[in-house]
Amino acid sequence: MSHDVIDHLAEITAGSRLDTIRRARPDARENAQQSFLALLEPADPGELSLGDRYAVAAYVALLHDAQGAPTRSSAFYLELLDDAAAPGVTASVRRAADAGRASGPYGGYREPALQREAVAGPVARVDRSVLGERLAAALEHAHLLVLHPRDARPEALRALTAAGWGPDALVSLSQLVAFLSFQLRLVHGLRVLAAAAPDAPASAALASATALEEARA
Repeated sequence: MSHDVIDHLAEITAGSRLDTIRRARPDARENAQQSFLALLEPADPGELSLGDRYAVAAYVALLHDAQGAPTRSSAFYLELLDDAAAPGVTASVRRAADAGRASGPYGGYREPALQREAVAGPVARVDRSVLGERLAAALEHAHLLVLHPRDARPEALRALTAAGWGPDALVSLSQLVAFLSFQLRLVHGLRVLAAAAPDAPASAALASATALEEARA
């Protein structure tokens, strides 16, 4: 994919105010694009196939959709998945996201003084009959990282290992979910900037966009 994915998802046109703002930080812009290529379109996907990567990406994007309303981002990843997946996979990923969507974050605190603030949230519900054990476990792990980050424990990784994922794939999967969370939030923030303040000074918009992109660090 040659064009900048974040520009595409945020519908940033060449020469626009947000285009100028993003191009003012070329390193951050290029790093985000290279991260997409490395995690979603690697030349050698290894154990985490392109189809699996697109399924996780579509699922994470759908989890981020407010009240289940489709967005350009989820439509983008669903299209990639549909082109690569076996029949029924895309529909099953959609159903899993609908069943697992919530506001979050949830989970318990390890610190005794904070345990009263723990909030139990919904767990992932994934149909293994279509997706199979390996991909279902990957989606459940993505759900944990997106909505239950405080509940991340060694046993979660052991569940992935038991489902057949190797160490390299585990790292790639977690990196993928982390990148998607950054990308989706950045796209949302850019779209809000474009819609809410079309006439705002470029300096103010640049400060907001900079904060959004640096939030990944």
